[in-house]
Amino acid sequence: MTVSDPKADLHRYLRDAREVMLWKLDGLSEYDIRRPMTPTGTNLLGLVKHLGAIEFGYFGDTFGRPYNEPIAQQDFEGDPTTDMWATAEESRADIIGFYRRAWAHADATIDSLDLSAEGSVPWWTKDSVVTLHRILVHVTAETNRHAGHADIVRELIDGAAGLLAGNDNMPSSDQTWWQSYRSKLEDAAKQAAGLG
Repeated sequence: MTVSDPKADLHRYLRDAREVMLWKLDGLSEYDIRRPMTPTGTNLLGLVKHLGAIEFGYFGDTFGRPYNEPIAQQDFEGDPTTDMWATAEESRADIIGFYRRAWAHADATIDSLDLSAEGSVPWWTKDSVVTLHRILVHVTAETNRHAGHADIVRELIDGAAGLLAGNDNMPSSDQTWWQSYRSKLEDAAKQAAGLG
């Protein structure tokens, strides 16, 4: 029987989700990585910027590990969405570099602390005293949630979908198959709704 290391397992899932986030940018133009694809403005580069701020906050501020990152020092009072989009002056390389620096800062926190190490989340009003275990679960869940958003946004942009680079985990790559499948779902939805 293989013995699992909970911290290593959680950290691996976080690392995998981080890579997915950057993979979703591959091959797209500046416009496509920035353009709002939902009524609430969800965009790929904004998701990456947001996750960088999340990692610096939860693995930095929470555990008293300061960092010097201007992109993370945002004016949420002036614009509560400031971390969800990239300005025209913030390049793809700037945001990706910011995210990778957040990873390094977070990884150093994760590596140096036990899962039971305590910290405090200053922006939580309830249950602000937390453990590294709780924050690692929280940030891994948050990153995977946004990886799902990124998957849908990328599919809306150019039809690309899938789980991981080199392993899309999709049942088919044939567009005719997907059109037939989508038609089957549309028909089932109409029947269930009594729309004929």
